Amino acid sequence: MKRIKKRYKILGAALVALFLLSLPEIFYKNKGLTKSIGSVRDGKLENAYLVPYSGENWSYFSPFSYYILDNAYTHHKVHKTIIDAYTICEKTCPDKNFKLMETSHEEGGRMHFHRTHQNGMSADFMVPKMNSKGKQTRWLDHIGLSHYLLAFDDEGTSTLSGNTKIDFETIGKHILALDKSARENGLRIRKIILKIALKDDLYATNSGKEIKKRGIYIVQGLSHIVDILHDDHYHIDFELR
Repeated sequence: MKRIKKRYKILGAALVALFLLSLPEIFYKNKGLTKSIGSVRDGKLENAYLVPYSGENWSYFSPFSYYILDNAYTHHKVHKTIIDAYTICEKTCPDKNFKLMETSHEEGGRMHFHRTHQNGMSADFMVPKMNSKGKQTRWLDHIGLSHYLLAFDDEGTSTLSGNTKIDFETIGKHILALDKSARENGLRIRKIILKIALKDDLYATNSGKEIKKRGIYIVQGLSHIVDILHDDHYHIDFELR
């Protein structure tokens, strides 16, 4: 009985600690203008904007990353671009749900497991997935930070389930929405990072052909480690126009 009470006390203390650590995000207010300093690899952020945890057709992928690691802050123009793009997607792909992954710390600088994301101008987006019938499948969308450890082969098939594949058409529609909203908010897409072997599958879709036509730059060559880490998500760097 004493052991059980002790465990409940430890659990209660842990929950209180997590709640206290979450307070900055719970009560954070976005206001004013952001200043992005330096580069995505060596930069910082002043007066950052916190992205909402969820919207009509999207949500942030990990409460731990959001509330504890403080990894959901951006430049105010990137903040609006992300939200506006999801609004566009409500019309261009109304049956799809999206997951936003990590952006930046409140003050920018180094983040765990990321070489970039330092000045509030970067964002990771989870690849949407579908089953063999072409219907969206989301069972792999709810594993939090572990999603970065997922693997997809060169054809975009999950190594955990041959019935789960990357939905390249929806990725393309989302990128086009981001391109449109970025331009409307005084930004442009500087570059997109996606596993090199997956680019042809993206370009083969109708939306992918439009991406190519618009000249939206997807990185042509990556180191091996960076390449294999960008199969479960696509990384986008924005820049001011």
